[in-house]
Amino acid sequence: MVPLLLVLLIVLVLFGAGFALNLLWWIAAIVLVVWLLGFLLRQGSGAGRGRWYRW
Repeated sequence: MVPLLLVLLIVLVLFGAGFALNLLWWIAAIVLVVWLLGFLLRQGSGAGRGRWYRW
């Protein structure tokens, strides 16, 4: 019974980690798109030094 519970626990942990990593990849993709849009829009306007971020 204990090995079966351990296998189920491992499967649940791996499933949770896979879901979290998938969510992080989607968040990273959205942030990248927003950054690229801001970069392209700022470059097109020609205002300031060409950077839309402060760092």
